[in-house]
Amino acid sequence: MTQEKKQKVCIIDDDVFLLDMYNIKFQQAGFETTCFTDSTLAIDDLRVHGDDYTAVLLDLVMPQKDGYEVLREIREGNFCSDKTVIVVLSNQGQERDVERAEEYGISGYLVKANTLPSEVLEYVKKLIEKKKK
Repeated sequence: MTQEKKQKVCIIDDDVFLLDMYNIKFQQAGFETTCFTDSTLAIDDLRVHGDDYTAVLLDLVMPQKDGYEVLREIREGNFCSDKTVIVVLSNQGQERDVERAEEYGISGYLVKANTLPSEVLEYVKKLIEKKKK
């Protein structure tokens, strides 16, 4: 009997409290998670393992490299497969922030302050299902 491979999620956020909450929520739902508070380390990981991730959750406001820089590097380096769902999870909710992120071909955008971790999980799961089709 073969065991189904767990879907992997990369979560990048410099807020340790929120990172832990999302980490727990996704693990409880059966996902394997890799978390980063440092965007530079996240980029290093995505460069090597990006195709392994089913989804990447990314904050925009971070030290070192902001989320836009991470998105740019992911796209320019082709670090993630076309099937990888990339969701910006930020408190930056202005229309120009969303539009700028969408220029990098993201799958979705959520404002953290308006979204419960359980809602983030359900949103990401729906996007993953949509990408499978």
